[in-house]
Formats: sequence, C-alpha cells, structure tokens
Amino acid sequence: MTNTQLWFRGVRPSKFRHVYGLPTRKECCYTDISVVRSGNDGNFCAVNPTFLAIVADTTFVVIPIATTGRIDFQCCKVIGHAGQILDLKWNPFDDHTIASASDDCTIKIWNIPEGGLVNNLTNYVTELVGHKRKVLHIEWHPTASNVLLSAGFDHTVCVWDTGNTERPLLNVIDCHVDMIYSLAINRDGSMIATTSKDKKLRVIEPRSGIVVSEGICHLGTKCSKAVFLDNGRILTTGFSRHSDRQYAVWDQHDLRKPLTQEVIDSSSGIVTPYYDYDTRMVYLAGKGDGNIRYYEVVDEPPYVHYLNQFLSGQPQKALGFMPKRGLNVHQCEVFRFYKLHAAGNICEPISMIVPRKSTLFQSDLYPDTLANLPAIGAKEWFQGRNVSPILMSMKTGESIMEVSNGKSNRNSIESKIQRTHSIHLANGNQTNGGTNTNGHTVSISNGTDKNHQQQQQQQQQNGGNYGSNLTNGNNNNNNHSISVKQQQHNSLNKENEQLDNRKSDNNTKKFAFLSQPTIPDYRPQTIIEKSQKTSTNQSTKFHQLQAIFGQQTTNHKDIANLQNNLLSNSRNSSRNSSLENINLLNSENELRKAFNKQADEIKSLRKTLNVSEKRVRELEAEVKRLQQQLKQHQ
Repeated sequence: MTNTQLWFRGVRPSKFRHVYGLPTRKECCYTDISVVRSGNDGNFCAVNPTFLAIVADTTFVVIPIATTGRIDFQCCKVIGHAGQILDLKWNPFDDHTIASASDDCTIKIWNIPEGGLVNNLTNYVTELVGHKRKVLHIEWHPTASNVLLSAGFDHTVCVWDTGNTERPLLNVIDCHVDMIYSLAINRDGSMIATTSKDKKLRVIEPRSGIVVSEGICHLGTKCSKAVFLDNGRILTTGFSRHSDRQYAVWDQHDLRKPLTQEVIDSSSGIVTPYYDYDTRMVYLAGKGDGNIRYYEVVDEPPYVHYLNQFLSGQPQKALGFMPKRGLNVHQCEVFRFYKLHAAGNICEPISMIVPRKSTLFQSDLYPDTLANLPAIGAKEWFQGRNVSPILMSMKTGESIMEVSNGKSNRNSIESKIQRTHSIHLANGNQTNGGTNTNGHTVSISNGTDKNHQQQQQQQQQNGGNYGSNLTNGNNNNNNHSISVKQQQHNSLNKENEQLDNRKSDNNTKKFAFLSQPTIPDYRPQTIIEKSQKTSTNQSTKFHQLQAIFGQQTTNHKDIANLQNNLLSNSRNSSRNSSLENINLLNSENELRKAFNKQADEIKSLRKTLNVSEKRVRELEAEVKRLQQQLKQHQ
C-alpha cells in the first residue's frame, strides 16, 4: 500500500499549469528591421517599458515601444562603435540609458532623448576602455546605481562605475583560463556566476574577485549558459558528451555534483535560460528553434517541473524580455518575449498568459516586483554592503520606499495637527490672537472671514477635517503640504471605493440571477430513433384516418375521440407534433379526398388481383388437360 501511495501522487497543483504563449498579429509586430546576420549568440535585442533596441551590425536602432508596424529602413540609429555590437542592456533604473558592448574592445553608455531619436545619435555619455579583446557580455547591477559588469574575450571580468568619469574601473577578475560563455548576477548583486570553455561553472564575489566555488558544469564542448535562481541555486544549460542538450540545477556553495540534471533533446542550437523571480518560472529558448519551453521551479526534488512549450513555425535568432513593470496585468500576462526571427526582418512580441476569466488585478500572479529605483550607491556597494532590491507594487505602480515615506510623512503631519489642535483646545477661552503657555500665538477663526470659511468647507469636502484651522502665518507651508497630502489620500480612497463598488455590483448581479425562480421542464427526456418515430407516426395517422372516414355513420364520434386523444397526447408531445395535429383537423376535406383516392386505388388493385387469380386457375386447368392427353397416348 505504501509503494502504491509513493508511486501515485496525482496531479501536482500549480496555478501556472495552463500558461500559454500568445503571438502578436503582424500589424502589431516590428517589421522591415535590418537585423544583424552574425552567428554569435549575443543579446541582440533589449527591451524596457519605453524603448526597443535591436542590433544592426555596428549600429543599433532604438524604437519607441508603441511604434509598431513597418519600420523605415532609414530610421535613426545609434552610431559610434567601430566593430560589431555583441550585447545590449538597458539600465534598470533609467529607461533612457543603454549600454552597448562591441567587437572594438569598448563599452559605451548612451542616453536616448525623450520620445526617441530624431536624428542619428553619435554622442555617447561614457566610454569604458579596459578590455584587451572584444567584449562579449555585459550586465547591470540589480541594486546599485551605475554599476556595470562585463566579460571579454581576454578571459577577464571587469566591474565598472559608469558614474565616475575619472576612474570608472573598480575591479578586474582574471581567474578564468579560457573563453567566457556567459555572465549572470544574483538578485542582490552579491555574487556572479560564469561558464567558460574549460567546462567549469564558477561562483565569484565580484568586489574581491574571490572564487567562492567552482566545478565541472556540462561535459559537452559547445556553449553553456547560467542563470541564478532563488534560494542560492543556479540553473545551467549546455550539452552532454554525446551532444544532447540538457539543463542542470546546482547549489551555488557546492558545485561538485548537480542537484538534478535532465536531457532536453538532441538539437544543436544553444539554449538560453530566462528566470522570473516573481512566478518562479524558467524559460528555455534555443537559438534556431521555433519553440520556447517553460518550467516551474520548486524547493523539493526534482526542483524543476516541466509545464508546457510555446510552438511556432518561425525559428528565433535572439530574444529580449520585458521587465515585469511593463506587462499588462489586466490580461494576466506574466512574461513577454520579443523574438527576432532568423528569416525575415521581424521582431515579434510573444506574451505568456495565465488563463483567467476576470480582468481584475490578480494578486497571486503579481507579487511586488523590482522597482526602477537603486537601493544603494556604487561606492557604498563596493565597500562591501549588500542590500536587497527595492520592490514596487504591480497594482499601484508605487515602490515600497515611496509608500513607507508617504506613511511616515502622513503620520508626522497628523501628529503636528493633533498637537496644534490640543493647543487650540487649551486656549479655547482666550480671545483671538491670544498667547498660550509656550509663547506661541494661536488665532481662532470667529466666522467673520469668508475666505477662511470657504477653505474650511473645501477641506471638509475632501475628507480632510483635521480639527480647527490655524491662521498663523508661520504654518501656511505646513497647511499647504497637508492639503496636498489630503488630496492624494482622498484620490486613493476614491479609487479603492470604485473598485469596491464594482465588486459589490458584480456580487449583487450574481445573487439577483441566482435568486430567480427556476421553471422546471416536464417534457419527456427519452429519445426515440428517427426511423422508429417515423413509422409509428405513419401507422398512427393511417389508423386515425381509417377510423374517421372508414365508417360514415360514426364520423362525428371518431372526430371527437380524435380531438380528445390529440389534446391528451399534446402534453407529452412536442410543439411540432401538436401543430401537425391541429393542421390535420383543419384540413378534413383534403384528408377525405385523399382517403377516397386511396380506397379507389385499393379497389382497382383488388380487381386486378381477382383477374390474375382467375387466369391462374385457367392455366392450371389447361395443364391438367394436357397431362391427361399425354397419358392416353402412352
């Protein structure tokens, strides 16, 4: 019994089991883009909620995210590199700042103007020079501002401070002995992971360059990729010794043996992993493949559960993904790819959607996600401090820091108002302009100032009745800030009330529908075969006609009986049969003619039958006569 229970576990519950990929219509894609035709596996597409950047050999185009359809081939580009661009990354804290890594051994930081490019952009903000060979990968720090990490073909990893124009290079990590295949950074930026051509996976502390752990990753010679999961785990993709594509999950503190390792398939394209910290889903997309597989990550073995795959007939050259703050929460969109087609100059958005009937905000699908605010400065981070990233609400769009600051400011304002209100009550018996025990002058409105009364009425309409109004000139700024905070607070309350009203309206409609009385249906539910039903109806009609018109003396009685039978049978018959019976009674003359015609035909048939029988008898008599003659001759 125990073995059976261990074997049969049933269906694993998951709210992401039915996630599906939704491709975009052609008119909503980005077409006629001069996509780079290089064979590298770099990141040729970068997206944020404002712009889409696509590499075009030594330049790259920047398109506003809302400008879809056909893109002019002479559109404005970012020009400045002398070699091919190998990687693009938007600054997570500034939607108008982008970094580009090139074959010319440099990294350039660009500032895109508001509304997009009007002319070709040739002036960069910062140029980072430190690699001796081409720069393959770049990554922005997820919590520290202006911190960039880069990996080059010279087997080094550089840590940059892009805000420092004099000495931007903070550290150089030279622990690798061969080409670096991938560069990943964890959630708080305290560790980085690299895979290299020597088949090793390394976890490195970026500020000191100390290798925390290393181990053999995948035994294949082709490129391998790595991405950080949560809870101190790393997922890698690569090739086995027999060139099978596979993925593996590792503990970042012990890389001697993987926690789990599975074979994907036997294709040859390099698989790139994309991890979503909010939904704990990992997406595996192979270069040259037409599908995107997605899995769910859990804390127990086997650590990764296969969910489904998005299938497409067009192979992909590269993929970019939208940050979580740019998704459509009303469509239950949990991830969005921007797919560069390998054949054709098309960039196609692909939305990963959880099927839900409601269009309201789904709090279980959208926990607080990364905000576009840095949690720490570059100098402070390089001195050794690790800070968790600042989160923002997907429902309101406000960061947690702003909400906490707003609450603290509101509490301080309310405490000031309470203190002034207590002063007002303590000096209630004094005249206007009197002085309290602390020496502060408090003026009490006596109702003669009309402007003051109008301001008080407006504050009461906005829900900001915080006690008596102070007219001292030293408190005007405080009163203005209080009114602004009150208006913001009231707008939030109105939005919440509207949502509550919508929910209550929906509930009342549901209850009203359910409270309606149900009308029972007493019609018979038995279904008779068509042939049986047709033969039964025909025989019944024939007998009814014969009973009515066969005997002229009992004609009226039979009609009355037929009417009674029809009325009694109408309760158990359908509407069509009742209409046929009523038409039968209304067309009595036509039925009489038909019956007479059939009777005449029967009579004629009987006459012919009698003639044929007579002829048979005559022939039989002739045969007997001939037989007797034959006997006599013998």
